[in-house]
Amino acid sequence: MKAVVFDMDGVIVDTEPHNMRRVYAYVLSLRPDTPIEEMYQIVGRTRQDVWTRIAGIIGAGKSWEETQADYEKNWKPNHDSPIDYPAIFRKETLEILQWARNKGLRTAVASATGYEKVKAILLEVGVEPYLDLIISGESCKKSKPDPAIYQKAAKLLGVRPDECIAIEDSTVGITAAHRAGATVVALKDDRFGFDRSLADGEIESLGDFQAWVEENMVNNA
Repeated sequence: MKAVVFDMDGVIVDTEPHNMRRVYAYVLSLRPDTPIEEMYQIVGRTRQDVWTRIAGIIGAGKSWEETQADYEKNWKPNHDSPIDYPAIFRKETLEILQWARNKGLRTAVASATGYEKVKAILLEVGVEPYLDLIISGESCKKSKPDPAIYQKAAKLLGVRPDECIAIEDSTVGITAAHRAGATVVALKDDRFGFDRSLADGEIESLGDFQAWVEENMVNNA
């Protein structure tokens, strides 16, 4: 192992319930009979993927751009409030980053969220200075579950994908890291029906990460 690569949403910051709640409320305003399970497919995906799926769920014949614009300009200002990112920040992230630095490991965030938003959130919660690399799905032609973002992250870090250990929570993130050849540790989250079958291991919290690595990566070296 030469690098630790984090997903952001759902791992470093527990944003997914907040994002799901507000987007689901918007969908219900247009299609009141939508079951929450139909929304699970958006978790962990890029902006375009998310809004393409939401446009399909709503079924109003609008493009993903038109659907997102309607949400941002017409619905969100009257029904939403900013997310308090420090309040939902998993502080164990800093412990992992310091541990990685002490071991000489490279560190990165590989997120499907847009780069500027990712960087702003990581700065707000105090993580950005500890990272060697921030990469978003915008920089890749294909998004998670495609392995491109992990392959590119490894290349920019100067390591092979199979020398990386990824911390992911969603089905698409776990799949992307697995397909790239990384070792995948899944942060357990049973709220959205995630499939963790491709992960190499599971942890209940980020505080369990170092122990998992020391038990599974060192003993099996």
